[in-house]
Amino acid sequence: MPTLPDFRLETYFAQWEFSARHHLTASDAQTLSLAELLALADDDGRERWESLALGYTKTRGLPALREEIAATYEHAEADDVLCFAGAEEALYLAMRALLEPTDHAVVLTPNYQAAETVPLSVCEVSGVALRPEDGWALDVDAIERALRPNTRMVSVNFPNNPTGAVPSLDSWYQLVRLCDERGITLFSDEVYRGLELSAPSLPQATDLSGTALSLNVMSKAYGLPGLRIGWIACRDRSVLDKLERAKHYTTICNSAPSEVLALIALRAREQVLGRNRGIVAENLPVFTEFFARCPELFEFAAPDGGCVCFPRYLGADGVEAMCTELVEQVGVLLLPSSIYSSALTETPTDRFRVGIGRSDPGEALAVWGDWLEKRG
Repeated sequence: MPTLPDFRLETYFAQWEFSARHHLTASDAQTLSLAELLALADDDGRERWESLALGYTKTRGLPALREEIAATYEHAEADDVLCFAGAEEALYLAMRALLEPTDHAVVLTPNYQAAETVPLSVCEVSGVALRPEDGWALDVDAIERALRPNTRMVSVNFPNNPTGAVPSLDSWYQLVRLCDERGITLFSDEVYRGLELSAPSLPQATDLSGTALSLNVMSKAYGLPGLRIGWIACRDRSVLDKLERAKHYTTICNSAPSEVLALIALRAREQVLGRNRGIVAENLPVFTEFFARCPELFEFAAPDGGCVCFPRYLGADGVEAMCTELVEQVGVLLLPSSIYSSALTETPTDRFRVGIGRSDPGEALAVWGDWLEKRG
């Protein structure tokens, strides 16, 4: 297997995520404690937790969990779901198992780095950039122009990380039709679905296409990354068979406690997602007011969905210097645009990722504001 490049985001987080005093770039919603999550359990969930045996679990996932995941889709059944250890394992194995060296893939930028580096380790990949000048709009015509006779997959992520963009319904349906008509697999990363505020949730790809793959996870919108439970839903069960065999070479099966806890959370999903949407809704005016105080330094637009966004930094020192000095001097962590650079397309060099899904960002913003004032 070709050597993959350093995962820039994870390398950066390894240095700063747990040492910075103020994590202002978190990609997940505010988490729950174990006690808070167990308080949401129904009788069956509580009994499963208290009687749990710590043996191996089924490779495809706990049947009750897959049934509950399937209930989050319009047209999926439990047998259309395969669970993984987080979304990254699912993404990695899908790209490795479904693409061949003679294939071609199309990936949107900016993106979560693995979305392009993993397929690039297998085959040729073309990038299509979201348009910042048009609210990070999805350009389906540009995707169509990038297609080749051997294009096997188009990979997208909405609500988008890092921009928070959600395309129009017309554009989304147009993309699904294009992939179906050309016999191309649509890989749809939907890990932030459920945190939309200003845009409606898109229909999930697997509900619109019998061959599309919908990726989701407990980490982002649900705010439970410590569970390490993700999944792919696809109504083409031969695809899931391939992915199951690939999983035999990685985690084999999921953590039994995590599966039960994920089941409890999904059965209480309206409460969990409602709570997290409420946190984002409370935070948006706070961030909007903060950036509005410094119009000479920042351009900020609220995300369409999710709990991350990608403001622009206008300072003469540049965004890389600002982010580095901010975390080194006062411990406020942001992600500079270099983390989201791409080998496929040009990407903005004056942006930074902010997380708006954690509770009580006021202290971190106050420290940041004081630092900006002292710098003059």
